[in-house]
Amino acid sequence: MNTPWKSGTLFREAAKYRGRSIGLYGGSFNPSHKGHIHIAREAKKRLGLDEVWFLVSPGNPLKPTQGMASLEERMESVADRVGGSAGFRVRDIESELETNISIHTVSALKSELPHTNFIWLMGADNLATFHHWRDWQKIAGILPIAVFDRSEYALKGLKSQFARQFARKQVPYRRLKRSKTPAWTFMTIPRHPGSATQIRNQVGDNWYANWKRKDT
Repeated sequence: MNTPWKSGTLFREAAKYRGRSIGLYGGSFNPSHKGHIHIAREAKKRLGLDEVWFLVSPGNPLKPTQGMASLEERMESVADRVGGSAGFRVRDIESELETNISIHTVSALKSELPHTNFIWLMGADNLATFHHWRDWQKIAGILPIAVFDRSEYALKGLKSQFARQFARKQVPYRRLKRSKTPAWTFMTIPRHPGSATQIRNQVGDNWYANWKRKDT
């Protein structure tokens, strides 16, 4: 069967993650910051996840390539933030699958790890533009989605096309893992001021030279 991703890439992990609950936190992470780790920790705790996977994208089709650090640099910045924290993994699954399209990624994960429970994690800033993603309705039909409050984006996100179209599919976060898709939840958590854009504005696009800064 022809697939829009490199088929068979993840089958080797099917037994290891059978029956487990995994949060998928995708992004450019250009660079990562403490806010990313804050959301991952809240997601793991509140949603009862076994692990959170940071899916570092080889390239976001909705973002310009100018000013984008290499995949290796961005993965290293996330790994530095994660450190040895249990339950967090930094992965380049999209690079392995040879795609940078989220619908391909989630379809591959569900196809090749059918007995793993995945939840898609995103910030409210992504919720506001989710309807621009390719086959965004299909993504919602494949995985439950947990949206996390972010400063200045909550109101726009909750008025987005996705939020309006799937208004009746919103559930309390405690029910999300058990809900039939499409299902989503909006989670109000303590806000963190971390911003990749702000970091780049402060230190420039060549942020990698300062990626070990601990103050962001």
